[in-house]
Amino acid sequence: MTDFAEIKLSNAQIAWRAAQDIEDGAYVNLGIGFPEMVAQYQVEGREAIYHTENGVLNFGAAPAEGEEDWDLINAGKKAITLKDGAAFFHHADSFAMVRGGHLDVAILGAFQVAQNGDLANWSTGKGVPAVGGAMDLVHGAKRVAVVTDHVTKKGDPKLVAECTMPLTGVGCVTRVYTSLAVIDIEDGHFVLREKLPQISLEELQAVTGGELKVQGTVADLIVPEL
Repeated sequence: MTDFAEIKLSNAQIAWRAAQDIEDGAYVNLGIGFPEMVAQYQVEGREAIYHTENGVLNFGAAPAEGEEDWDLINAGKKAITLKDGAAFFHHADSFAMVRGGHLDVAILGAFQVAQNGDLANWSTGKGVPAVGGAMDLVHGAKRVAVVTDHVTKKGDPKLVAECTMPLTGVGCVTRVYTSLAVIDIEDGHFVLREKLPQISLEELQAVTGGELKVQGTVADLIVPEL
């Protein structure tokens, strides 16, 4: 049996892979925490316009330590910089953008993703103690993707037949980038698109809570050392 701990992708590598699928000119919202890392790996030659729920459009990278302006933050209360043409607006207008379908992509973290696209990514425990803006994002963005480890710290599948935790949204996720694979959700099924070449389909299925479908060739999941 392959030791997944030795070969699995780091959060940075998962974020890098997710960034490769952001189209030039896309309007993008990144969830609080791990998903924010995706912005660090924007593909050279492509421009993504990043949106944050607290009311900033077209913000840039984090400032150097000691150069923060704490009037400029994202929804996760992290310091940001501004790109040319950046805009500020009331958070109600920010959510009107989300609910109006003006975002191309939302990338979020997850506790569980079901094979029908249901997402559970909030709890009343540690961290942000409510569903927050995610429930709007998952049904307002044109495409919803998830970045996550493939299993929990206890080794339980995070990709499941049916979510057992409180739902953020129903039937909303279209692609999941995990530490072991890239998986699409189509017609109520997990469809395997890429996997680490070191693991077999059978090994991957053993740590996935729903059935993995294969349609055509499964590509090798190749990422740089980061």
